[in-house]
Amino acid sequence: MHVAIAKPFTFPSCEVSKSSVAVFSSGIREASWAKLKSSCHISTTHVISQNITSSPLKFNRMVTKAMSESNETKPLPGLPIDLRGKRAFIAGIADDNGYGWAIAKSLAAAGAEILVGTWVPALNIFETSLRRGKFDESRVLPDGSLMEITKVYPLDAVYDTPEDVPEDVKSNKRYAGSSKWTVKEVAESVKEDFGSIDILVHSLANGPEVSKPLLETSRYGYLAAVSASSYSYVSLLKHFVPIMNPGGASISLTYIAAERIIPGYGGGMSSAKAALESDTKVLAFEAGRKHRVRVNTISAGPLRSRAAKAIGFIDMMIDYSSENAPLQKELSAEEVGNAAAFLASPLASAITGTVLYVDNGLNAMGVGVDSPVFKDLNIPRDNRS
Repeated sequence: MHVAIAKPFTFPSCEVSKSSVAVFSSGIREASWAKLKSSCHISTTHVISQNITSSPLKFNRMVTKAMSESNETKPLPGLPIDLRGKRAFIAGIADDNGYGWAIAKSLAAAGAEILVGTWVPALNIFETSLRRGKFDESRVLPDGSLMEITKVYPLDAVYDTPEDVPEDVKSNKRYAGSSKWTVKEVAESVKEDFGSIDILVHSLANGPEVSKPLLETSRYGYLAAVSASSYSYVSLLKHFVPIMNPGGASISLTYIAAERIIPGYGGGMSSAKAALESDTKVLAFEAGRKHRVRVNTISAGPLRSRAAKAIGFIDMMIDYSSENAPLQKELSAEEVGNAAAFLASPLASAITGTVLYVDNGLNAMGVGVDSPVFKDLNIPRDNRS
């Protein structure tokens, strides 16, 4: 939430002997506040010059204006995340419950136009839910308006070109009625429809044997996890980067299992995330040199999304994080979405090849402080309710 300037008002005369900064806040009626889904700080900063005497200081009355009004081109005051005029393609949204959806909302709140790629078998349910308003409550942006998705594309990022699709998949009834859903075809469709994009988000992963320990994972399961969860990002960037505007940004989602042992996160998924983080660095170099596009990944903490629940131990991981992370709170999808909006914005114009941890600091811990062996230590705790 940022502030636009309207009617001026005047403060009484005063004398200022040194340069200083004045910050004023404006209240918001409860009726409007109820619409806000994220915290906001409403303030403006004015520098008061030296040795001002015997004259009234004039300031401007503040009224709140939402970032998502993309039809306005006037520069915003302060240091905003301003993505007005930018277009984002988010691959991997199939409901309103995961990080991909949260990232789309944050980008939309900052003014970006939203395009979505949805897994083909989930496409019909997703589009039907959108049309019938089932997602309306979770589409609400900070200004009270609803996030608009300009277009939804069918996508299966496991297949790069039509020639890669096996006959049994082509004839599968779950793919009936959809066309042009391989990575190359989707990139071509986006180019035909919109010409270019500025932001590419990879928010998809799949490991058919994720519940199996690595020692029990088959070659098929391992390679399937790497294909869907890491190479799919390489393929997306390969086909989309030619239509990305210089200065654009690409973001993926990783997990701490890429670097640390997470029992239960098996089937080659930890290997896939490790590959994704390594590829982020190489892709940052190549895409940066050739196309002036930045490439980063967000290592997000556990979230109770529908996809994560399929793993089977997500509740335990959330409880573990709350007990052991420096910040003892449950991570929200919105926090990851806001981090992505920052990485996609000009504020992060010098950041590329980075793993950004958004996990309440859990990645910094070397031990689990909830272990009984630490019972006699004076472990700091957040005892506030």
